[in-house]
Amino acid sequence: MTKQGFRRKLTAILSADAKGYSRLMREDEVATVETLKRYRKAMSALVQKHRGQVVDSPGDNLLVEFASVVDALECSVEIQKDLQIRNAQLPPDRKMEFRIGINLGDVIKEGRRIYGDGVNIAARIEGLAEGGGICISGTVYDQVKNKLALEYQYMGEHTVKGISEPVRVYRLQKTIETALPELSGEFELPTKPSIAVLPFNNMSGDAQQEYIADGITENIITALSKVSEMLVIARNSVFTYKGRPVKVQQVSQELGVRYVLEGSIQKAGDRVRITGQLVDATTGHHLWAEQYDRDMTDFFDLLDEITREIVIALQVELTAGEQARLAQTHSLRAWGYFVRGVSLLQRFTQGDNAKARDLFERALEIDPDYPSAWTMLAWTHFNDARWGWIDSPARSIKQAVELGQKAVMLDDTQPLAHAVLGNIYLLQKKHDQAITEGKKAVALGPNSADTHALVAEILRFSGMFDEAMALCKRAMRLQPYYSEWYLMSLAMSYYYLGRHEDAIAAAEKGLQIAQGRGGGNFVWGSHVVIAMNCVRLGRRAEARAHAEEVLELNPSYSFEWDRQWSPYKDPALLEQQHRDLRKAGLK
Repeated sequence: MTKQGFRRKLTAILSADAKGYSRLMREDEVATVETLKRYRKAMSALVQKHRGQVVDSPGDNLLVEFASVVDALECSVEIQKDLQIRNAQLPPDRKMEFRIGINLGDVIKEGRRIYGDGVNIAARIEGLAEGGGICISGTVYDQVKNKLALEYQYMGEHTVKGISEPVRVYRLQKTIETALPELSGEFELPTKPSIAVLPFNNMSGDAQQEYIADGITENIITALSKVSEMLVIARNSVFTYKGRPVKVQQVSQELGVRYVLEGSIQKAGDRVRITGQLVDATTGHHLWAEQYDRDMTDFFDLLDEITREIVIALQVELTAGEQARLAQTHSLRAWGYFVRGVSLLQRFTQGDNAKARDLFERALEIDPDYPSAWTMLAWTHFNDARWGWIDSPARSIKQAVELGQKAVMLDDTQPLAHAVLGNIYLLQKKHDQAITEGKKAVALGPNSADTHALVAEILRFSGMFDEAMALCKRAMRLQPYYSEWYLMSLAMSYYYLGRHEDAIAAAEKGLQIAQGRGGGNFVWGSHVVIAMNCVRLGRRAEARAHAEEVLELNPSYSFEWDRQWSPYKDPALLEQQHRDLRKAGLK
């Protein structure tokens, strides 16, 4: 006889938890909790969409029940697609992959909670799934095998803890492939040589050596990017393939390049082995392959040698300036701090910005003549001022100017050094100087996506909207998996050019990417852009809804803040923007 308050039912149970959660918490508790909250919110929204109910969520686990196994599996597939997009925008060591297990079984229900073997089996099956994967029990498979266009792999019978009978288990085949949101669609191959350098694999068996593999990738990209006769895909886009088995033909199609470089590193003591192969992805032909066994003391000479070999294989002639050393330091420790600092800087959070600054300062303590480290240190101070992460913006701007000038003094060929100086001059409303530095930056960095996007900001605030739009699109070609701030600049250029539907489309895409990254200024900023363009199109109710989102996400938003941090050369442009936003309900 069932006790009062309890009832039995047959239900579909979904159990999910985060792979490697303990490691993520150990390395950065705050960032891990923030990511978990965002991902759990996204998962709960999809559960509701598929008519499910979250019944428990202890720690990193999510327990959900569905009346239909089809709903449960479709929801799981959509969850993994959504999380794949979000994870692609995080650094490799901060990705949070969930394992999902689904069972159809009898449970006891008390209020919102469920208990029993049906729940336990779902949890045990979940443990058999890989990160980003889905496993289902035999009872689920029997119900869905002919109802959904999915492929399944039988994993045999498994004896699971607490369950007397073995459980049949099936793995959903990895057919869930989702690219990041893109504005421009498919790419045509350019006439000049085009290349993507895939992240080098760390074969050392030591996760602590991962930064060396990443650093090699970044240095080769940086070196090739100096070659004006090539198109080189930027770092953030190629790093979305890190840790994923991928065919070169797929990379070619997704990034719009003809050539793909793959490689690996294996470090043992003071010796390093680096292998690399250059492939024409359109034909599958290998153009060049080599293995290098060297002492770590020859490390930077080796990077230069690999770069030269690639350029020769692509039959591109180097100028004297393009042959300059890109590593810029012979200290492996300084280089290591620099590489890790760049990864943190690109997360665009106050905490990571501070950590990156500490690493750049450590690099400079070891090698005070390291130009790239001075450049990136300048960017950390610029970010503090630009985003209000410090009480004294004026002091941060002054420091950024001094550091940027130091970098240029050591090496006048760095595009990002000129870009940071240009953006500092912009904040100071010295538009002519900002444009001069911006043009230098673009000339020196023909393949630097971030440089093009940063200079687009300078041109946009200077009223040069057609030129800004062109630079944004060039940046997005170099960085097919582009950042949300590229789209913000593009959307604002569209607004002032009267292309309001295009502006809304760009801002909505930027909003989607920003939410996947975890929010921040670009979420509420996207709502601002959408609101004022909706006003221009006469969609007042929609504009007011977006204005309300702005105030909910950033209650301190005001036109006064805008006037301080929107350095338009013509103040009338900002006033036009504010007139539209007043009609949406902002002030």
